[in-house]
Amino acid sequence: MSLKWTGGVLSPTYNGLNYPVTTVEYLVVAGGGGGNQGSGGGPGAGGGAGGLLTATGYAITVGSSITVTVGAGGAGSARGSDAAASNGSSSVFGVVTSTGGGGAGYTIGQSGGSGGGGNATGNSAGGAGISGQGNAGGSGVNANPKYSGGGGGGAGSVGTTDVAANGGGNGGAGLVSSISGSAIQYAGGGGGGYYVTGATQGGLGAAGGGNGSAGVAAFADAFSAFANTGGGGGGVAGNGGALSGAGGAGGSGIVIIRYPSYLLPAASTTGSPETYIAGQYRVYVFVANGTITF
Repeated sequence: MSLKWTGGVLSPTYNGLNYPVTTVEYLVVAGGGGGNQGSGGGPGAGGGAGGLLTATGYAITVGSSITVTVGAGGAGSARGSDAAASNGSSSVFGVVTSTGGGGAGYTIGQSGGSGGGGNATGNSAGGAGISGQGNAGGSGVNANPKYSGGGGGGAGSVGTTDVAANGGGNGGAGLVSSISGSAIQYAGGGGGGYYVTGATQGGLGAAGGGNGSAGVAAFADAFSAFANTGGGGGGVAGNGGALSGAGGAGGSGIVIIRYPSYLLPAASTTGSPETYIAGQYRVYVFVANGTITF
């Protein structure tokens, strides 16, 4: 084996040919679930984060096109609506599928990669997460005159339940990945909505998840999650029926692939992934559907 200079990157060669890619590392994050207003106009819950899967050693067949799908975030409930929020959509890399996050429930949180939080009015449970992808959402708490929506589950921990109803449940923590070349936390749950007279702070979203609205801002919209994080949307303070604000939307997902930079670049891609060298790795970042062929 010899080394040749290729525009700043030393690449091993064998008989004059660069080594082909045989395995890659991946991060596949699905879209997060939306947040909502709870049943009866009460405070709603945070959406669950999109499922997160990451691993090394994904086998590559040279010349075969690999499908990449980036899941959309789920919609939050509309202004004045106490319906369940939408689940996020799944993200896919080849045979790897991360499941979309569960939307905040009209009563019980919806299941997904991570589960949505439960509604405050009925002391409802959070939705279930998928083992290896995420965690369950927190439960809602009715401690009249205080109402706390459950936080959405995150890839790193369950959404919280504020048992004393002193605020909305916080979203579950995400997980940190450095696959892009920078340490970034993905797939955090959305914060739950909170209502008691004079309150000013809803539940806090985590790792891209949206914050819930609260108290004197009972008619304000909750915060949406950041794009390409897989975070869950925030829940609404509620207590206003038709006057209540909108639930936060879940964040869209992301698919990131990397492998040693001395190996051959992809033969072709679609979907316009961002491509760059970070340290010793060649990185492909997909924020839209596409394909990659080695």
